[in-house]
Order: sequence, then C-alpha cells, then structure tokens
Amino acid sequence: MTEIRALPAFDDNYIWLLRAHDQVAVVDPGDAAPVLDHLAHSGDRLCAILATHHHGDHIGGIAELLARHPVPVFGPAAEDIAGVSHPLAGGEHIEIPGIGVEFEVLAVPGHTRGHLAYYGPSLCGTGAVFCGDTLFGAGCGRLFEGTPAQMQASLAKLAVLPAPTLVYCAHEYTQGNLRFAAAVEPGSVAVQRRVEEVAAARAARRATVPTRIGVELETNPFLRWDEPAVRDAAASRLGHPPTDAVETFAAIREWKNRF
Repeated sequence: MTEIRALPAFDDNYIWLLRAHDQVAVVDPGDAAPVLDHLAHSGDRLCAILATHHHGDHIGGIAELLARHPVPVFGPAAEDIAGVSHPLAGGEHIEIPGIGVEFEVLAVPGHTRGHLAYYGPSLCGTGAVFCGDTLFGAGCGRLFEGTPAQMQASLAKLAVLPAPTLVYCAHEYTQGNLRFAAAVEPGSVAVQRRVEEVAAARAARRATVPTRIGVELETNPFLRWDEPAVRDAAASRLGHPPTDAVETFAAIREWKNRF
C-alpha cells in the first residue's frame, strides 16, 4: 500500500511524497529542506524524483537532493531541467523504482510548453493524478507558455479520468479560486456548498487538496466550458456567444487573470 503525504513548502506549495517499504518518491520538490527533514526524521530513503514542469518552485530542490541522494529523476523532455535522467514526452508508462508505483505519463501543455501529469490508476483504490500547475482545486494554471487551445485540450485529458480520481495539485489555491467560480456561476448550489466546505477546512488549517475529478467537474469553471451558465459568462466578456469550447475557456481564463 502506497502512502501519500503532503510536505508544505513556501507559502502555498505542496511537495507530494509517495511512501512504500520505507522508501519515498517526491513530486515537484521546489525546496529540498522539507524532503531532507522527512528523510532525517523517518529513516526513509529517497528512491526517485518526479517533476511536472520547470518552474523554480517545483524543481528548486532537485540539485541539493541529488547531491545527497543520487536517484532517478523523471521530467519533461521539452523543458530544461538539470538532473533529469528520464526525459518524458507523454504517452509513456513508467514504474517508480523502490515503491513499484506505475504511472501513465500525460502531456498537458499550456501552463508551460512541456508540462506533464502523472496518472496512477491503481493508487489509493480510486486512482490519483499529480498534475502540477495544470489543474487546481476549482481552477487552472496561468498560460505562461502555451495557448488556450493547448490548455483546454490538456484539461480535457484530465476531465475524462474516472470521477473518483484524486487530484494532487501543487498549490493551496482552492479558496481563492472558488471566489472566482462563484462569480462565473453565481446560481450554482454545488459551488456555494464547496465554498462553505473549503472555508471550514481552511479555518481549521486543513488542506483542501487532494480533490477529485468529479468534484472539479461540478464546480471548476475551467472544466465546465460546455455548461450554459459558463458559456453565458464567457459571452458577457466577449460581447458575443463563444464559437466553441476553446473560446469559452479563453474568455474565462482571461477574466480570471484580471479578477
């Protein structure tokens, strides 16, 4: 049985730690310190590193970790990340040494040009996906390097995963994202219910992730491009009805940029 833990980093990042048989793999170690602290106190051994994209708050700790623990590093071939020993493009099936976890590698460009997600269909009994900054609780990443069409297609890949799939994103952004979701769909009972649930969780200093694909399909405007209320919200920004899902997504994303 693989255990998944969150190692908080910086102001709102999560480094995800997968543990089995006293060995651990880490996803997006932007800071080495939380990982090294865990290893020192637990006696666990680092067996692998997975990177979703090249931003410093996701890879900044890799060099220090490798200096002390020379392990395989999986990451996007299309991005310049020092230390990556197993470059990936999406479409691969990989097994993480030491913990035996198998992942399907998904290419999800948009936030960055080579962004990857790692989907483990057998994890947690429901499946789990580590999606970096592509999909957040009630939100999605900014388009720093990709196009709206790329990001919408990437989100569509995640949206078709089984509804119970756990979504391990890399930031604690859910509460702020829900304020925007409520502006997009002010009449949504599901959004309002989630606003209350997340407010209670944050008041108790609990994490709001992982979330689930099914929850995101009900409440995340960036996966709801076909919903009439979201299309209407996009139309109000565009001045005309959106022609397709990409134009709907692009209008909502641009609104969020200025929200």
